[in-house]
Amino acid sequence: MKIRPVTAEERAEWPKTVVVPLEKPFVDERGSIQPLVDVPMESCVLISSKKGTVRANHYHQTDWHYCYVLDGEIEYWERPTGSDQAPVKTVIGPGTMFFTGPMVDHSMVFTKDTTFLTFGRNSRSQEVYEADVVRIPHLPPVG
Repeated sequence: MKIRPVTAEERAEWPKTVVVPLEKPFVDERGSIQPLVDVPMESCVLISSKKGTVRANHYHQTDWHYCYVLDGEIEYWERPTGSDQAPVKTVIGPGTMFFTGPMVDHSMVFTKDTTFLTFGRNSRSQEVYEADVVRIPHLPPVG
């Protein structure tokens, strides 16, 4: 199992905001092509989540992921790893791309049944994933 170290060049290319603006789609009489992610990556997964469930509550040491919501809605919570600041919530709906970099505590609360694609820097094999992820307590405020 090999996880590549993060480089300064790679870090400079990461989005600067949670929500990632998408390029304009190419449209012709056949339909459209929407560019989503055009960076070197090692995994793409399709995730479905039921309303009222929670995913993540972790951070990645080197991995990042772009997530594109196909349907549903996510309350995405994040803060810098090691920070005691209150997590920031962003509500993300269909057709929206968002980004999580390494060393960012994050959690996803599903307010509707939701399907989304996740494009990741590292392999999604269980061995690589578990070597890179660090679990944290429930991030969003409870109550």
